[in-house]
Amino acid sequence: MSINMPIHTTRRTSMLRSPRIAAPARAGAGATLVLLSGCTVGPSHVAPESRAPEQWPEQLESGIADGAADIRQWWTRFEDPTLNSLVDRALVGNLDLREAAARVRESRALRGVTASDQFPTINAGASASYSRDSENAFGNRGSGGGFDSAGEQTDLYDVGFDAAWEIDAFGRVRRAVEAADADLAASIESERDARVILVAEVARTYMELRASQARLDIAKENVRIQQETLDLSRDRLGAGLGTELQVSQATTQLESTRSQIPVLTIRVKQATHRLDVLLGQQPGTLSTELASVAPVPPSPGEVPIGLPAELLRRRPDIRRAERELAAATARVGVATADLYPRFTLTGSFGLQSEDTDTLFSADSQTWSVGPLAVRWPIFTAGRIRATIRVNEARQEQALVEYERTVLRAYEEVANALVSYARVRERRESLGRAMQSSSIALELSQDLWSRGLSDFLNVLDSQRALFLLQDQLAESAADEATSLVALYKALGGGWEDQPLAAAAPSP
Repeated sequence: MSINMPIHTTRRTSMLRSPRIAAPARAGAGATLVLLSGCTVGPSHVAPESRAPEQWPEQLESGIADGAADIRQWWTRFEDPTLNSLVDRALVGNLDLREAAARVRESRALRGVTASDQFPTINAGASASYSRDSENAFGNRGSGGGFDSAGEQTDLYDVGFDAAWEIDAFGRVRRAVEAADADLAASIESERDARVILVAEVARTYMELRASQARLDIAKENVRIQQETLDLSRDRLGAGLGTELQVSQATTQLESTRSQIPVLTIRVKQATHRLDVLLGQQPGTLSTELASVAPVPPSPGEVPIGLPAELLRRRPDIRRAERELAAATARVGVATADLYPRFTLTGSFGLQSEDTDTLFSADSQTWSVGPLAVRWPIFTAGRIRATIRVNEARQEQALVEYERTVLRAYEEVANALVSYARVRERRESLGRAMQSSSIALELSQDLWSRGLSDFLNVLDSQRALFLLQDQLAESAADEATSLVALYKALGGGWEDQPLAAAAPSP
């Protein structure tokens, strides 16, 4: 029940002494207000119980453990100083993060606006008026035929306070503040979620950059080797030991490999520019810093991921969804309070006098308390109850969104676990295949040089080795990015980071 009590405190100083309210009356009024302000209508929020599975749906492979997960700064586990530096700079300069911080400050300010309704609104005012009675106006003529007050001038000075207070009898304001608190908490969790996404995006892009650089180097090295093979085939043709077909085949393979260089160069540039933007900088800023080729950071030896129940407490998007549900629940109470009366208390206190010399004396006091007004909607054509149903439907939607967020979180972790395990398995197979392919190339070149094998075997071996080298480099990035996706799905990366909204952005 929310009671509107505007206390109009108009400080008016009058020449009359203000009557004093009896102590029992004041005590009774105070007790009534306390009793009225103790009721809060509408449902109270209770955090929903989500049944977390006892274990992850996928069997944990080697390198994955269900021990306590310490993933607060998971990117440091790759032991790559460049990656650590990029993440640190992104957390300071990223524009999405600064926007999320501004939303937190907005929610905090809106919470202050809502909370102000719990307190009286006090306005100060002052006035001075000057008047003169007419000598010819009717009613100013005295009994002797003259005008008793004709031409007299009157001055009036008035200073005071007006106050308005809504007595929150049925908890409308308290529910509104509760919703604002939940909105503020949800915006904080949104900023934390933005941090999780940002760190994962920086790490993933960095892994792709290093993989593209490695693949570009592999392509250039294969171009060099295939150029030597082409030169050798031309020399053999000039010596009458080769054929035009062999030269054409070597040329075809060389140009096919060379065609990969522009594509990989584009990927390197695009990844670099993406990192520039993630750090809040102009594209091209990091080109010199990231020009040196470096390997994809290796995965740490073991990745503890914790238990499924920990996910509910750690992921910011789940925490945000729970707070949004709390806000929607509180707004049902706000709407329900409109079914009940509102109480408005007004009051004033001031000083009023015809002379400035006596304006601030005790005899110039004037004050009033009340009236205590009651406003109760009797007929609104169903608007209030329809509004309640609207907010109940929104509460239900928020609950569904919370449950969907939880399920999606478990799905992301399960998919990341599968991807990380299978990518590691693929990389091991590619490594063994590349070793065999290197041996096959050496043997085919030796046999061809002695005239014991066809030149096509050499070209096939070179092509196979190049493809395996390229796939192995790509697989290294896939393994790293799969691990990044796993860390992101687990919700790591925000715990030790101060809120950017704590201070205004530069």
